[in-house]
Amino acid sequence: MPTTAVIQGGFRAPVFDAQSVFRAVMDAMARPGSRRSVTALTLPPAPMSPLAGAVALALCDHDTPVWLDRQLLSVDVRNWLGFHSGAPVTSIATEAHFAFAAAPDELVALESFAQGSQDYPDRSTTIVLQVESFDSGPPLVLTGPGIRTTATVAPSPMPRHFSAQWRQNGARFPRGVDLILVSGGEIVCLPRTTRIADGQAGG
Repeated sequence: MPTTAVIQGGFRAPVFDAQSVFRAVMDAMARPGSRRSVTALTLPPAPMSPLAGAVALALCDHDTPVWLDRQLLSVDVRNWLGFHSGAPVTSIATEAHFAFAAAPDELVALESFAQGSQDYPDRSTTIVLQVESFDSGPPLVLTGPGIRTTATVAPSPMPRHFSAQWRQNGARFPRGVDLILVSGGEIVCLPRTTRIADGQAGG
């Protein structure tokens, strides 16, 4: 990748843009299943999406090892992330503070990532999934903290046997992973406290 391409594509106003994306992620985590729009986007190398790149630059730094799925594990993406965030890339899922996947339907099992511990549940992996849509998959009816009654979202594609994996993730509480879903210019979050209604296929 040319040096100029590595340098380009970051936030136009790094401090303010990072704050904007961080607030959107926190709002989405507080209200699981809701959509939050993000205007502070980036231009990372394909196949990392502009919004996934923005989340990476807002949340990752030299102290946060990052795991990339096979689609994203290219020299271009790694160099871009390294230049703009300083985050080291690890091939060991359990070492990652953040994981990024461009092909969620091919993602390794959620239990493969860091789950945190009973004393330090925050030492788990937050997984960022690039999905094509929030409307074209099997509907997920969500309940739990931050949801008044229920919330419904239909992301696609999602990890295989997602509902079963998510129930297992919830059973590990306070341990477990959290998910950030990105599509276009919108974020939807599924923290580990969110439950999927019984009987949902979930892909």
